[in-house]
Amino acid sequence: MKKNKKNKNLWLKESEIAVGDLYFTTANQYRAVLAMKGDFLIYAPSSEGMEPLSPDSKMPFDNSPVKKCQIATFAQKEYQTFEWHSVTAIKHQLNNTQLAEAIAQCNAKAAIEALLAG
Repeated sequence: MKKNKKNKNLWLKESEIAVGDLYFTTANQYRAVLAMKGDFLIYAPSSEGMEPLSPDSKMPFDNSPVKKCQIATFAQKEYQTFEWHSVTAIKHQLNNTQLAEAIAQCNAKAAIEALLAG
């Protein structure tokens, strides 16, 4: 079986990644960056195959375990632009309430504290 080649044109630049940003992969998975320190970040992944978020949607990370990875690893996935709040972009900044909701949904407080303390 032939392995699918990754499309590097859909990768993020590491400098594009910021805490509180929401991204959407080509597998229709939302990813919210919750914390960053040094070369590492903590993010919340949604399930794959998600429907588009509406402006009043709850964050899609309920009971989703957070993940820690290198910023470079996070960047080297395939991402796509998506529309949210009538803006089409590769990333969308969450407000403080949405970020807090994402952290609470996936119980990320301890993981974030460990990263920032480490």
